[in-house]
Amino acid sequence: MPVDAVAGISVTGDGHLLGFMMVCGHQIDGATLYVDSADVDSEVTVGEWTADRSLKAGLATWTLDSPSAGWTETRPFEPLTAKTTYVLYGWTEDSSWSSSSVSFTATDRDRLTPGTVRYDDVSGSGDESAVTVPVAEFEAKACDND
Repeated sequence: MPVDAVAGISVTGDGHLLGFMMVCGHQIDGATLYVDSADVDSEVTVGEWTADRSLKAGLATWTLDSPSAGWTETRPFEPLTAKTTYVLYGWTEDSSWSSSSVSFTATDRDRLTPGTVRYDDVSGSGDESAVTVPVAEFEAKACDND
């Protein structure tokens, strides 16, 4: 699927995990959180959300571990466990578009502060690296490489 959005994570002031979706031009209908695995057949979904309306170009956020306005939890969020790598990505119901994904662990989540976003930045050479930036910078620059 072509990529036209960037997924990220953050936390609220009271510690709730936040999903971020910066849609670059088309749409995203929902997001899935799964346990990363080298064996695609053993990847386990630990949360899934569908937006009440397709997300259009711009920034959307929602809490992953509690109900959030504008989102329907289609698979209940399972608490994160230590030493496990998770991946969050966005998708469309017709598989026409997707987002880049963000990988993280519970330790990565614990290092986040409100007002920052962790996402996988893709350089011009195609290399990915996890970065944590202020929300305004994420909103301004996340789509530069898509």
